[in-house]
Amino acid sequence: MSERRYGWIMVTLGAFMTCIAIGAMFSLAVFLRPITESTGWSTTAVSSAMTLNFLAMGAAGFGWGALSDRIGPRPVVLAGAILLGLGLLLASRAQSALAFQVSFGLLVGIAVGSFFSPMIAAVMGWITGQRGLAVALVSVGVGVAPMTMSPFAAWLITQMDWRSAQVVIAVLAWATLVPAALFVRRPPAAPAAEPAGGARASLRDAFFSAPFIVLALTFFACCAAHAGPIFHTVSYAMACGIAPLAAVTVYSVEGLAGLGGRLALGVAADRLGVKRVLIAGLVIQALAAFAFIYASRLGEFYAVAATFGFAYGGVMPLYAVLAREYFGQRILGAVFGAAAMVSSLGMALGPAIGGWVFDTFGEYTWMYIYSGAIGLGAVAIALAFPPFPRAAGEASPAAA
Repeated sequence: MSERRYGWIMVTLGAFMTCIAIGAMFSLAVFLRPITESTGWSTTAVSSAMTLNFLAMGAAGFGWGALSDRIGPRPVVLAGAILLGLGLLLASRAQSALAFQVSFGLLVGIAVGSFFSPMIAAVMGWITGQRGLAVALVSVGVGVAPMTMSPFAAWLITQMDWRSAQVVIAVLAWATLVPAALFVRRPPAAPAAEPAGGARASLRDAFFSAPFIVLALTFFACCAAHAGPIFHTVSYAMACGIAPLAAVTVYSVEGLAGLGGRLALGVAADRLGVKRVLIAGLVIQALAAFAFIYASRLGEFYAVAATFGFAYGGVMPLYAVLAREYFGQRILGAVFGAAAMVSSLGMALGPAIGGWVFDTFGEYTWMYIYSGAIGLGAVAIALAFPPFPRAAGEASPAAA
């Protein structure tokens, strides 16, 4: 099979694996109320597991990405698949909030970190053109997860208790991700146009460069802006009087819109330039976060969630394209993994702050104000991106 054709198979594998892994992790948004009602643990305590998810996913993503640069992505995603099922299984047996936070927060987070950065880096090594579209398609799995895994988790909750439901999801993760991992291949050798130099020197220079600092800070603020609304919107809708199953559909609408945003902004980045498309998406994301304050009916939630999902879903794949344009393919796994690690700190803030806001004030208004404000901060930081280096791989319209 030709390299080009297998590159698109890798895109499909990446989308499928991220859908299952991210969907399993974000099922906690659906389990939040059943867990607190069944165990008596506070909303903050359970939400903190998601905070740990993002912290562990980011830190592990850097390590997994660097490891995949050295040994290839297959053993990395295979290890992650096994660990993900184990973390979910142990979480289902947790008898204290701390045990749940360690199993679901740390183990599941570490496992999920093995998929996104290594698969994104591998796909960008396989695909030589249309990288914006290719990365967008890999991240489609993140958008599909709320339309598949979340409704599935919600249905499980109607059939059994939350502990049994998590066992089912653990078995599903093993049954799907382990076989898929066996088809993952290392990308072909990088072309001669790639930057030369020792791996350590290249990484050191990259991490202290202006492009990486701006990339990481923008990624951080962007994730800090949307993490809270993503995780707490189902609970917010329920607090507004919307039935639980209907509230989950708001999350699904957000995911569907994110799917469209990934494709639309990925294609736009290839044609119009990744930096200007990123900035436009960040502006829409910030304004939509503010708009959640005024939503109270199901139709209003749908409208705001669709806009918000389109924006945050669309901008997320663009950071990998930026990393590839600035730093090339050879150290992409480590560089993008490091940027994702910084972004995970922003993701970690959302669930914890949202839980604290709700426990303190009995409503989510201040969480959405915080999210919109930091979203505008992401726009300001993104305006500082320097021009692309001419030697950073082959030229493409995305580097406009």
